[in-house]
Amino acid sequence: MVTKLCTALVLGLVGLFHTDPAFADDDKPLAALDYKMAGDANRARIVIHFDREPEPKWFLLRGPHRLVVDLPETTFAFDPSSLEPRGLVSGVRYGLLSEGRSRLILSTSGSFQVEKLNILKNKTTTGYRLVADLSSASERRFDELLTEQATKTGSTRTAKKGDRLGQRQRPVQKPFTIVIDPGHGGIDGGANGVSGIKEKVITLAFAKELRKSLEDVGKYRVFMTRERDEFLRLDERVRVARQHEADLFLSLHADTIRLRGIRGATVYTISEKASDAVSKAIAERENLSDAIAGVPLADEKQEVADILIDLARRETQIFSIRFARQLVGEMTGEVELINNPHRSAGFKVLRAPDVPSVLVELGYLSNSKDEALMRNPDWRKKAVRSITSAVTLFASVRDGKDG
Repeated sequence: MVTKLCTALVLGLVGLFHTDPAFADDDKPLAALDYKMAGDANRARIVIHFDREPEPKWFLLRGPHRLVVDLPETTFAFDPSSLEPRGLVSGVRYGLLSEGRSRLILSTSGSFQVEKLNILKNKTTTGYRLVADLSSASERRFDELLTEQATKTGSTRTAKKGDRLGQRQRPVQKPFTIVIDPGHGGIDGGANGVSGIKEKVITLAFAKELRKSLEDVGKYRVFMTRERDEFLRLDERVRVARQHEADLFLSLHADTIRLRGIRGATVYTISEKASDAVSKAIAERENLSDAIAGVPLADEKQEVADILIDLARRETQIFSIRFARQLVGEMTGEVELINNPHRSAGFKVLRAPDVPSVLVELGYLSNSKDEALMRNPDWRKKAVRSITSAVTLFASVRDGKDG
């Protein structure tokens, strides 16, 4: 009887040890339970849940651009559908690397930076989660991060409370850089003029003339988001600006409106709340550009949306407004302007948090006089000259501040 009682007691204790997480078998592989990803072409958040605390190391690679996360031996139970490319992340691979080691590789659609990579303990359930925030960056910034990485001789261990790699510093010697964004393109023709001309044709032709004018100044680097009739998603346009480290982003449009009597150029900056009903309607129309072209809208979770809707850092917004006012001043007397020409609304294409950005409505294609002017070479020369003068003034102020 005593022997049976002792045996039962031992078996009971063994069972207790095996069921209590505090006595988990450390030799058992780590379990990656699920993978979640959300974001767009400029930002991505990756969340991976584990059965117990992992101790990852991570580092960057190029050719293609990748984030590599090394883990102890891990079993992966990811839903394949959760790994589909989304925005900045173009591919996900994972598996056993060698005995006792596993690896997760995130490939990206361009240069990027890791804003933070944290290991957090779950509050309401058992286990831990890895949370990584990535954002698009310039090639120069990516090279800097690779250099920092090399000086640390290997992988960077994840910090419990998060590690922020140094923020981008504007190099004093970098030429002032402008990215011109001809609105719409490809399958997305934009608005139709009263004579049938498409907005995408007007914006591209004007953008090319503006680029030449700015290049002729001889002091600026000038890029365009598109140089031909092609479709670009709104977030891809923002990414072009960020990856070129633009000092100014100019998005060009020529919309239509039901009130055909409204005419004149308008300069928009971003705001969560539109300045007026007309601005709100135009922003809503422009923000549907992706959907019109058949691109599904991202189903973003609120924790990611909070990052993406951080529309502009305070300093960037100040510079955007300053340029908008300078542009209105230079255009006054040169081209027809709408009443209250500096307006604001929640344009997605103006969301770069570190690039001063404005959207210029050259005029309204729903108005026959505006359409005629936008097709007139003399009017375009005046408009281009006004914008070039405003850029020159803005660049001199920024150079003085940075220098």
